[in-house]
Amino acid sequence: MPPDASAEPGGLPPCPRRPNCASSGHERPERRVEPITLSLPLNRALDRMDVVIARLGGKTITRGRDSLQAEFRTFLGFVDDVDVFFDMYNKTIHLRSASRLGWWDFGVNRRRLERIRELYTHRPNGDTP
Repeated sequence: MPPDASAEPGGLPPCPRRPNCASSGHERPERRVEPITLSLPLNRALDRMDVVIARLGGKTITRGRDSLQAEFRTFLGFVDDVDVFFDMYNKTIHLRSASRLGWWDFGVNRRRLERIRELYTHRPNGDTP
């Protein structure tokens, strides 16, 4: 069954108006990242994303049936939230990263999502990130 058409693109929360968020569902190119193609079974994809997040210094806070939420702390102590939605219908993983506080993020959230994409899709030794 297709996702609810009234939901945000990729099942993610919308980015705020502040320029401190990046998402695979964002319409502005400077704040958009490409979603990841989902090629693993869902449980393995969730496990893999947990490993990638931990490797980048994040902590998975909530893991649902087809989503997870994580937190990353910046070197200044600020918290950024990462949402990941596994769209089984479209075989796509959607990503969103947003700063909780402040106005500018100086591109940190977009770079984080690009790094997540890079580590998730890079498989030098089989299936491990």
